[in-house]
Amino acid sequence: MKILTFTGRTPSEALKKAKMKIGDEGILIETKEIQKKTLGKEALYEIVIGIDEEMMPSMYNETQKSLPKQQPLKNRSKDVLYDISHAAKQVSEFSRVAEDPLKKHMEPMHNTKQSLKQPADEPKECKEIKAEINKLTDKVKIIQNMFWDEKTPALENQIPSEFAEIYRLASQSGMNRGHLDMLMQISLEHMPLKMRENSVAVKRYFQTILRKMVLIRRESTPTVGSKKVIMFVGPTGVGKTTSIAKLAARYSFLMEKKYKVGLVVLDTYRIGAVEQLMQYARMMKLGIETVVDPTEFSHALDSLKYCDYILIDTMGSSPYDEGKIEKIYECLNANSTDYNIDVVLVMPSSIKCEDLRVTYENFSSLGIDTLMFTKLDETIGFGNIFSLAYETKKPISYFSVGQEVPEDLIPASSDFLIECLLHGFNRSKA
Repeated sequence: MKILTFTGRTPSEALKKAKMKIGDEGILIETKEIQKKTLGKEALYEIVIGIDEEMMPSMYNETQKSLPKQQPLKNRSKDVLYDISHAAKQVSEFSRVAEDPLKKHMEPMHNTKQSLKQPADEPKECKEIKAEINKLTDKVKIIQNMFWDEKTPALENQIPSEFAEIYRLASQSGMNRGHLDMLMQISLEHMPLKMRENSVAVKRYFQTILRKMVLIRRESTPTVGSKKVIMFVGPTGVGKTTSIAKLAARYSFLMEKKYKVGLVVLDTYRIGAVEQLMQYARMMKLGIETVVDPTEFSHALDSLKYCDYILIDTMGSSPYDEGKIEKIYECLNANSTDYNIDVVLVMPSSIKCEDLRVTYENFSSLGIDTLMFTKLDETIGFGNIFSLAYETKKPISYFSVGQEVPEDLIPASSDFLIECLLHGFNRSKA
């Protein structure tokens, strides 16, 4: 059976076009409105017709089944997503290879297993029927996720229903609406029509584009004769002290080489924080220095010069508390050593994208090098991380996924973050 689509300003007009092309032999499967009537724009309806291949008129030109909604957008995307657009073009090129080498990777895993069990002499007609049933099943899944009437992005053309599921998942994740709409626009411009026939292919295509949104800094170790000095800054209660303890344990015991780690505490405002880090230092036999005045900062670093890693804990500060942020800046400015200090902004993944943006902007005076996100196990939305990482162009270094020291800290990975966004946090995949 062949599945054909026709469009018209009314259902009857679409049906009339179908009869002109294939006669009365087809079966009406579905009718839907794909574009509402608005001021200056006609309504658009689509009908889906099924017809036996043997009943297909020989004059019928299959190239006419493409829908207006599947045509590339006329206007180019804004320069802000140029890199992602370029990536989308590269993905599209793969799908145009004659033998379609990606096809086997785009089929659902359960379908692959079923195909291996099929007898070699299965009739061609059975295979074709199964293929058409799979397409219809995919259409049902697409229809279940349709909600464009209420929340469709303000793009020039109607968005194909194939993107309904991926749009729903991304929008519910807390991703900035403007970023999501532009990602959809780029996908519409560059994604080949053939890839849209399978919702799994659509999702994998979108995953490839998402990877380009997030920069990741891969974990590296000190070279011989050098050391890494890392300062952790951020709001109160985000888990900086616990994250430092996790990293100290990781560098001291979990790497291929057991590195020497030293700690510096600037957070003398909170006695509890100092005692907590002191306790970790005693348990792991780490050197630790406290700094009360910025003039003591360089001396504290020199006292730990035998260490491969020096981790600096700072006082927690509201993003709006300029006084405390200024105090941290004074310590950085007072550094008279030869050590380059990597400044890591630690933020919880459980707050809105707007709050993450404000936090970043207010701490940016410290010269942020990388981002670290905590409490991934306490949220169901991860789109805010994508949006902030894309806006700031700052790489992500680590994720904290729980309270256990040192187990619940992992080096950042775009694949892990995409998995969280599309399927939710799964500790077993951390």
